[in-house]
Amino acid sequence: MVRHGRAAAGWDVDPDPALDDLGRQQALAVAIKLSSLGPLPVVSSPLLRCQQTAFPLATVWKSDVAIESRVGEIPSPDGVALEDRVTWLREVMAGTWTQAAERSGTHYVNYRDAIAACVASQKTDTVIFSHFVAINAVIGAAQGRDEVLIASLDNCSVTTFDITDGRLTVLAIGGEADTLIR
Repeated sequence: MVRHGRAAAGWDVDPDPALDDLGRQQALAVAIKLSSLGPLPVVSSPLLRCQQTAFPLATVWKSDVAIESRVGEIPSPDGVALEDRVTWLREVMAGTWTQAAERSGTHYVNYRDAIAACVASQKTDTVIFSHFVAINAVIGAAQGRDEVLIASLDNCSVTTFDITDGRLTVLAIGGEADTLIR
């Protein structure tokens, strides 16, 4: 799984920002890094920043990008204004999926379980472009952990999983950085 490149706007300003200049450079760099592994299937969150991060690799491999909503961004609860999303997300990331479900509804545990099931259902090596919290959800599911935040994944970091008999194992957690949730 690859976290998208740096976005041009924060999550509390634009619900679906494109990549900024650095994000586009990061997307090219990860395409170069992964190009020798394929061609492999390429899957992306429906959000623009993931699709734009996936595009250079798919271009190198001359393949299409399959859009998969189950690897999308964690949804903010109904009634949370756009400008309040970062505050809400920071609170969620400080706790567990169980706590998020208790505060905002069981759909947060369902979100975690759905993304983990989607990744675990891959039948062949696949490159999935997704989001910070989503990749953390899969790491947590693979490790049997309930925390929302396990790794401070950098933009365009690559986290690798093995899938054996539908069971996820973390092989490598992507590079970490002080990540601004903006």
